[in-house]
Amino acid sequence: MKRVYNFAAGPSMLPLTVLEKVQQELLSYQDSGMSVMELSHRSGLYTEVIRGAEQLLRDLMNIPENYKVLFIQGGASQQFAMIPMNLLVKSGKADFVNTGSWSKKAIKEAKKFGEVRVIATSEDENFTYIPKVDSTMIDPEADYVHITTNNTIEGTAFRDFPDTGNVPLVADMSSNILSEEIDVSKFALIYAGAQKNIGPAGLTVVIIREDLIGHAEETCPTMLDYKTHSESGSLYNTPPTFAIYMAKLVFDWLSDHGGIKAMQKVNEEKARVLYNYIDGSKFFSSPVRKDSRSIMNIPFVIPNRELDTAFVKQAQAKGLETLKGHRSVGGMRASIYNAMPLEGVQALVDFMREFEEEHILKK
Repeated sequence: MKRVYNFAAGPSMLPLTVLEKVQQELLSYQDSGMSVMELSHRSGLYTEVIRGAEQLLRDLMNIPENYKVLFIQGGASQQFAMIPMNLLVKSGKADFVNTGSWSKKAIKEAKKFGEVRVIATSEDENFTYIPKVDSTMIDPEADYVHITTNNTIEGTAFRDFPDTGNVPLVADMSSNILSEEIDVSKFALIYAGAQKNIGPAGLTVVIIREDLIGHAEETCPTMLDYKTHSESGSLYNTPPTFAIYMAKLVFDWLSDHGGIKAMQKVNEEKARVLYNYIDGSKFFSSPVRKDSRSIMNIPFVIPNRELDTAFVKQAQAKGLETLKGHRSVGGMRASIYNAMPLEGVQALVDFMREFEEEHILKK
């Protein structure tokens, strides 16, 4: 069986043992004679799956009791609209920190529902750093402050989260949830598309403080009201049952590997290995400021952009897949989410060293 090291930003690689477990159970889950994909979402067997997934996530992230965990469809992009429809209802004002492509999309969507103010941005340097945010910048009347904790395309991440005082802090954590320990109580709402660190595409996890639920206008569509999903236990309609089942297996895998604290150590080591090579190279370089670097998504460039295509092609021949940078920024990008082993990062560094030596000698 052929397996490669998949550095895709999403959908990303999943733990091999999880895929093997899915393979074992695919035709008959728990000796039911039915696949998980065939189970009724109202059945006892599936109730155990979705409730088990929620409890595992609560345990992994130490989610306080006054927060709801919701399993929703539509991706993080749907949350760009869903959040203002539910939260932008008191003053009608929200503050945003603009750190890249996904922040810009969230800002654009929120403007359809109220007054949006960008309180900090790194657009002046092509989003290669995380701007400083302090409490004096925040409108005390704002319904919420929105940040993107990790910027998949640009390769930046918040190392310290802003203190927003009494103003609810909302965070898009799609590309770094479960990669490092966080204090959930610092946030009013956390949302994340599953296809990076949680499971397959089709599922979005929302962690929301209970006092923020139930304030949407009556004109808010039923499926875009957090109250709908909260009151029904994420079972108002048929949820993405297979994606939730796989998420549960990933949560199990994380728990078996020591939880988020242990995973953070591995992730930091993977990032250290790759950044150390890039920083010591005379050929590759990182466009991201050191104090803002992501440990999940690591972009790098070659001075001669004409070599990008050759790099990606030769990497594929070595079993190193999906290293082409996002079309909006070019270059290369290695996404090293939880499922990427240290061996995969070392294999990438070994190839980069070979490629560098080959092309420096040609000069």
